[in-house]
Amino acid sequence: EYASVCVTQNDEVLSLKVNEQQQNHASFIQPAIKTMFKELHGISLAAIDAVAVTAGPGSYTGLRVGLASAKGLCFALNKPLILINTLEVMALAAIEYCHDHSLSIQPSAAFCAMIDARRMEVFTAMYSVQLGCILQPAAVVLNLDSFKEQMDTQQVFFSGSGAKKFSRLIHHENACFIDAQHHAGHLAKLAAKAYGQKLFADLAYSEPLYLKEFFTPAKTKTTF
Repeated sequence: EYASVCVTQNDEVLSLKVNEQQQNHASFIQPAIKTMFKELHGISLAAIDAVAVTAGPGSYTGLRVGLASAKGLCFALNKPLILINTLEVMALAAIEYCHDHSLSIQPSAAFCAMIDARRMEVFTAMYSVQLGCILQPAAVVLNLDSFKEQMDTQQVFFSGSGAKKFSRLIHHENACFIDAQHHAGHLAKLAAKAYGQKLFADLAYSEPLYLKEFFTPAKTKTTF
């Protein structure tokens, strides 16, 4: 439901463009990139070192548009591609949100990012304060016992579009629901680390991380 692109140098955001009109994400991305480099006098598109993109999970269309755009730039400019999990980007945004709002974070606290996947299902993963993975990314159907084991032993911060419906389902003293919005600047911080470690994706075979198969009800043929 939220799209953004940015240009960064190390951890500094030089330019950031955002779009909150979900139906216009595909038409937003290329003009936004062109505008950023037009505004960044002295920095050309060819001068970048790498292109990073969230690989998923997320909406099927959004992931395909983002990855196709990133791969196209990498192919044209002969630059490396960096793929970062969307849920890890969301967890970093949640951690920074807590620091920016002076929220009390216990050393053992966990950060659970959730993307609404319709009905009571979410795409989710859980991370430590240091972004160590506690629960691997997965598609989960929420119920009254979801994440109870973690909440019984540690403080858990829930964020993302999926957290909104989970907040109506459970009430636990260790559950903290925050309205943290991630953007391309958070992606860039994780990408800078990956770039330093040369964690580059295979440009030809990279594909979105959907977490679940795309399903379209088959059309039925009626005969009389």
